[in-house]
Amino acid sequence: MKALNVIRMGGTEVLPIIEGGKGVAVSNGLTCGAWASAGGAGTFSAVNPDSFDAEGYPIPPVYHGKTRRDRHEELVAFAIEGGITQARQAHEVSGGRGRIHANLLWEMGGAERVITGVLEGARGLINGITCGAGMPYRLSDIAARFGVHYYPIVSSARAFNALWKRAYSKAAALLGGVVYEDPWLAGGHNGLSNGEQPDKPEDPFPRVLALRKLMRTFGLDQTPIIMAGGVWWLEEWQDWIDNPELGPIAFQFGTRPLLTQESPISPGWKQRLLTLKPGDVFLNRFSPTGFYSSAVNNGFIQELRGRSERQVAYTTEPLGEHVETYGVGPRKRPVYLTAGDLAHVRAWEYEGYTEALRTPDTTLIFVDPERAAEIVADQVACMGCLSTCRFSNWSQEEPDFSNGKKADPRSFCIQKTLQDIAHNRDNDVALDNNLMFAGHNAFRFGSDPFYSNGYVPSVRELVERILSGR
Repeated sequence: MKALNVIRMGGTEVLPIIEGGKGVAVSNGLTCGAWASAGGAGTFSAVNPDSFDAEGYPIPPVYHGKTRRDRHEELVAFAIEGGITQARQAHEVSGGRGRIHANLLWEMGGAERVITGVLEGARGLINGITCGAGMPYRLSDIAARFGVHYYPIVSSARAFNALWKRAYSKAAALLGGVVYEDPWLAGGHNGLSNGEQPDKPEDPFPRVLALRKLMRTFGLDQTPIIMAGGVWWLEEWQDWIDNPELGPIAFQFGTRPLLTQESPISPGWKQRLLTLKPGDVFLNRFSPTGFYSSAVNNGFIQELRGRSERQVAYTTEPLGEHVETYGVGPRKRPVYLTAGDLAHVRAWEYEGYTEALRTPDTTLIFVDPERAAEIVADQVACMGCLSTCRFSNWSQEEPDFSNGKKADPRSFCIQKTLQDIAHNRDNDVALDNNLMFAGHNAFRFGSDPFYSNGYVPSVRELVERILSGR
């Protein structure tokens, strides 16, 4: 493999390998600091990160507010305290080497307030902020205020063009790099546009080349592009390294750092990664953000699929073929179904899916009573973890703090499930009944000889392996 040389990024020379940010509480100060110590850029998640008690155990985020607005304020305070905690840990572990980056989602609740509070409380400890999931126009303003570099995450040249012309051109000197995140292969939330097909992945090279050509028109010839999503062995990307067409390139690893000694995920989760097969990670549209996301096809995803499959359209008055009366809710208020759909409903009821829940699309989904109670309880307990949420109809915008739509029971409380899988370490059931994000190459853990016999490397060992090309 070609030698992988240091590049200039974020005002200093670093190895062109980046730890991808993973929240909630999965990329933390320990993994970030270890990655930076090895000479790259480490990343901790500023998405509801952990704080610790005097014994070193994570402090559960318990909410006491009576309203969603009150709980939202608690959530923002938790996130700021946790981000400062993780930044301090990362700085200590890194020993001053490499770069420390904080990752956040622009669509998370209170994103600007959180990252501003973290940067204020951890001045001098964070070198860069990485941000995706939306169009973070104000990212450059925040970076300029604190004198740190910023790294927007995009999935097309078109998206970066809009960001540059509206905002980033005013803070060009602090643009540390542009992360191109492959919308078909990356883990977590994916930036597929309406014109792109989830089942028709495109070659990333022409897309990244188009991004570089655009950046050159803005004078950004030497600003690194960070390739994220689908990167496993660097020997498979030799044509990208020192390629004059592409210019400076770095590579981001989000999935591989999950299986390291420093990774905070549970031993059971780490072992589960070693058993994945091709196709076990796939794109879905269940996320309350409205984005596609990539997750392991476990019992949690299968239950969400079942909700959407047990779905029929209804009308509030007899209309066309919708003439069969059906009672919904405790008061059995009448809606109208087609004869064929009513037959499906009776079959689902026979199987135990007796509770009908309305969706914003004038449809009913059918779940069992226990699941119906859980959905309602989760919606009532909303703490506004997203800027706008399909599942609870929360919006952080005044005056009514609502997105104006009916809450969608086909989705789920993302804060609850990510907290549970991150912290329920001794319960294998949690691995099957919670959202498990991963990149589409996660199945390669099982076939990569580096992980033979269940071997779990340290972060430093993983970095050394990556630098070897494998």
